[in-house]
Amino acid sequence: MTLPERQLANAIRALAMDAVQAANSGHPGMPMGMADVATVLYSDYLKFDATDPHWADRDRFVLSAGHGSMLAYATLHLAGYARPTLDDIRNFRQLHSPCAGHPENFELAGVETTTGPLGQGLATSVGMAIAERHLNALYGDDLVDHRTWVIAGDGCLMEGINHEAIGLAGHLGLGRLTVLWDDNKITIDGSTDLSTSEDIPARYAATGWHVESCDGHDPADIRRAIDAALADPRPSLIACRTIIGFGAPNKQGTSATHGAPLGADEIAAARKELGWTAEPFIIPADIASAWAAFGEKGKKLHSEWNDRLASSEKKKEFEDRLSGKVVPGDAFKAYLDGLVAEPPKVATRKASENTLGALTADIASLIGGSADLTGSNNTKTSSTKPLTKDDYSGRYIYYGIREFGMAAAMNGMALHGGVVPYGGTFLVFADYCRAAIRLSALQQQRVVYVMTHDSIGLGEDGPTHQPIEHLQSLRAMPNLLVMRPADAVETAECWALALAQEDRPSLLALTRQNLPPLRHDVTENLCAKGGYRLRDASAARKVVLVATGSEVSLAMEVADKLEAAGHGADVVSMVSTELFDEQAAAYQADILPDDALIVSIEAGTTFGWERYTGRHGLRFGIDSFGASAPIEDLFKHFGLTADAITPQILARLGA
Repeated sequence: MTLPERQLANAIRALAMDAVQAANSGHPGMPMGMADVATVLYSDYLKFDATDPHWADRDRFVLSAGHGSMLAYATLHLAGYARPTLDDIRNFRQLHSPCAGHPENFELAGVETTTGPLGQGLATSVGMAIAERHLNALYGDDLVDHRTWVIAGDGCLMEGINHEAIGLAGHLGLGRLTVLWDDNKITIDGSTDLSTSEDIPARYAATGWHVESCDGHDPADIRRAIDAALADPRPSLIACRTIIGFGAPNKQGTSATHGAPLGADEIAAARKELGWTAEPFIIPADIASAWAAFGEKGKKLHSEWNDRLASSEKKKEFEDRLSGKVVPGDAFKAYLDGLVAEPPKVATRKASENTLGALTADIASLIGGSADLTGSNNTKTSSTKPLTKDDYSGRYIYYGIREFGMAAAMNGMALHGGVVPYGGTFLVFADYCRAAIRLSALQQQRVVYVMTHDSIGLGEDGPTHQPIEHLQSLRAMPNLLVMRPADAVETAECWALALAQEDRPSLLALTRQNLPPLRHDVTENLCAKGGYRLRDASAARKVVLVATGSEVSLAMEVADKLEAAGHGADVVSMVSTELFDEQAAAYQADILPDDALIVSIEAGTTFGWERYTGRHGLRFGIDSFGASAPIEDLFKHFGLTADAITPQILARLGA
């Protein structure tokens, strides 16, 4: 006997009610409201194989409205994934349960991306859709032919990143992307009428999307809308009119179901309303069997795909791409040798471009881009033609002025697999995409952020564009590898390190101004140590000068003056505090010895440098906003010259 679809959807509702009640914390309203839509999606449209959550050609399903995480946990359990188990769900929101308050991809296979900050799930899905189309252009429908599905709420569509994301998706014509909007007209504060009068479908249509609407509690109408979306070549928004907390007779349709347990009495009333007689956390066998059957089609499709992969002449290449392994090759080695033969005096942003020229020639999976600063970030190479809706095989994305959207899309590409994304903007605009950088780090994704114009060295654009606190604030972010190279060799080494990080993102802070060559050997990647002794003291060592980026050459000038006065000075290039902190204690003690005056020099805030200089060391930097002036005038004004720094060190030495 075929079960009513409403009963299948009620299994989601029951698990959501019970888990939130047991945790005394959570959001039952959205899972209850979108249960019918999710059931139709899993039963008829979503391509998945619960026995292999990482199948390369699976559809990607993103729950952008991450507060409704019980929708994800319920559907994964019901659809036959190994986890979450019912015990996992019983421990919803408890320590060590994979059923976290918001879905986390590193906790559960089947959760494609970590969501929670509203809007980022949808924006990340744009990157997944880009990766799918790019790989499809290279490997064809036989190996890459899947879709990206998103469930999003009103909050996701209000957030500013939504505007950036849908503009990019519409421009690129990502027709394999479908957003199912939980159009329940409720936010935490109450009715959406309190805060918005926007015509959301019109906004999506204006950005090149196909728009449909449906009754989110009528399976036939949901199918009609999805079929219309699949038939349209544009990305699609489906406004699913739903009732938040559907089935809870006294609270449905109100914000009372949004972010709090329903309570025992209301759950009992809802069970009666829905005709659900099973005990908490129990799924009747007939319903469990019906849900398990949803995945049979996907298993068959997966088996057929395996056969096609086995017979494909591109099998090894495809598997290598999906493995994520990237190794710089002959072009990169030749480039390094050239740096030694003819050391260039260039800005590190230019050195990055030159490095990328070699890397993109060696590594086909590198996909670059810039948030409308291609000529400033120097992120495009001769190997990276544009990726457009007419040619998805390209490897360079013009993101437009969408820093946040770019960062989130890069997360999506990295999560999808098969591509290694990098993208550029000015370092000061890291603030615009910080929330996505944080998710790169939290999700342990290899994304490379190319951040140029890294100090007052950018000059006349002034304090709005001159980063001061940015380097230290980014270094404070867990699992983000921040690197600030001092010349062309260090820049190349930093790129090699960034690509070697398979479980964290990297951020390269690069100069606008030219820097002299300081390194003249490439036999060892010294930047891998984070900080290393670039120059040994000639006289008896009394000072260790620790500098980064453009200030390393300044530290060399200071060392010359100290040595001339009879005081030995080491110069340490602190490329990455994260990597330095990962070194053995003995190495750190050798580089920063206790018997020397430790002096830091960085054209940014001095905050935090005391962890290396100690309380009695010296810290030279900028603890105010910058100013608009030529570079030389700015460094002199802020006391970042050898003539200004050396006397202060000598005074501390008592010389």
